[in-house]
Amino acid sequence: MASLVKWLVDPNRNFLAAIHKRSLDKRLRKYGLRLDDLYDPKEDLDIKEALNRLPREIVDARNQRLKRAMDLSMKHEYLPPDLQAVQTPFRSYLQDMLTLVKKEKSEREALGALPLYQRTIP
Repeated sequence: MASLVKWLVDPNRNFLAAIHKRSLDKRLRKYGLRLDDLYDPKEDLDIKEALNRLPREIVDARNQRLKRAMDLSMKHEYLPPDLQAVQTPFRSYLQDMLTLVKKEKSEREALGALPLYQRTIP
């Protein structure tokens, strides 16, 4: 089952995944976003923790990309083609830190320690 899932999402082996990746690349370039910008810190507390651990410059650049994308979307415009060409939508800045946070979380659970953060109902 796991090998089937890997085959389905691998763009090098599955032509449908490659088509999807090209389409996603095109859409992210139009607004100047990266794939990691689409993660919502309010939805997953691990993402929030990973963003808190990143350097301030990286988080500020993420916020600027999100603001620019919202502004372009509201104006029904896209980035100029010369700026679209220099965008790097699949360059990750969050995945390494997110992997570390999830590893630490699972390690704490295995040791029986209390979680560092919990979702609370206001």
